[in-house]
Order: sequence, then structure tokens, then C-alpha cells
Amino acid sequence: MIILISGNSCTGKTLMSQKLLEKYHIPYLSIDHIKMGMYRADAGCGFTPLDSTEHIGEKLWPIIKGIIMTNIENSQNIIIEGCYILPHYIKDFEAAYSEKIISVFIGFSQNYIEKNFTSNIVKHRNAIEDRGYPEEGIIDDYIDEHDAFRRKCLANDVDYFEIDKNYEEEITKVYDFIETQKREIDRKFKSFNARMV
Repeated sequence: MIILISGNSCTGKTLMSQKLLEKYHIPYLSIDHIKMGMYRADAGCGFTPLDSTEHIGEKLWPIIKGIIMTNIENSQNIIIEGCYILPHYIKDFEAAYSEKIISVFIGFSQNYIEKNFTSNIVKHRNAIEDRGYPEEGIIDDYIDEHDAFRRKCLANDVDYFEIDKNYEEEITKVYDFIETQKREIDRKFKSFNARMV
């Protein structure tokens, strides 16, 4: 089983991955680490850390897709998180792979950003790892990024969860969705394995 967690920066992807690791005992992989590892190994790798999410995503996706496929083929579980999992990539998998993948995309509404930008979003951006972000970004740019991300998610019919008022309450819907999907995958493949014996 593969759990993919995507969303714009500071939406809690890494924190969610850590909590899922603790709950399910499944390791997680940050795509940011792959990005920086590739760039530090070869500055001519085709992108810089300052390039757009889309450009970096296009360079990294063949590697991430290969990791996903290999884990599924080896019956291994992994959580992969990062903003470079773009909504249209989820359609890249044949059924034999996609039925073992749980993907979630997390965003913030304009309302949430306007009311919580400094008090929650900026304040908690380093909950799991120190990202070294500047103290404040430009709120209008952040709203535009989330609006564009929402539109891409809806256009590609992926499982998109938007936080609108209360992060702690609303993020539980994502955990509940993952748990429900995990149980369904476990049930389906337990039944399949029983028939093969």
C-alpha cells in the first residue's frame, strides 16, 4: 500500500506523514529530500530548488513513480509526501497499481489563509523539520497558489481536502479517509490472498 500526500507548502504534509508513520508503522519519504539530494549531487540535474513546483515535479515524477511501482511490486508499504505530486500524475497508473494507492491533496481556503496566515500557518511551518522559510510571505501570493492548486485538483478529480475554519478539526477528515481506504485495500487483498491459497 502506498499513501501519497500532496498540497502546497505549510499545509501539514510532513506532520501528517510522521503521525501516519507512528500509527501504521509505515516509513515515509519526503520528496524534498530527493530534490535536494539530486541537486546537490549534480547541479546540472535539470532544475534548481528555486524553480517552479511544476518544473521540479516534471523532473522528479518519473523517479517517484518508479519508487511507487517498485514498492507495490515488492508488496512493501510507504508514505510519500511532497508538493511535487501534482494532481494529474495520479492518472499515470494502471489499475494493478492504482488500487493499492491512497492519495490525498490538502489545501487552504482563502478564508482560512486570511484569518490564520501568521497565527497558524507561518507559526507551525517548522513543526517537523526546520525549513528556514522567511518569517512572513506575501499572503496574496499564498492565496493565489492555493486557489490554483484547488482548481487543478478539481479538474483532475482527485481526493482534495480544503481546510476552511479549524485545522485540527477539519484535518481529521483526511485521517479518516486514509483509514477507510486502508481498510478497504487490506480487506480486498486479504480476500484475494485467501483465494490464492
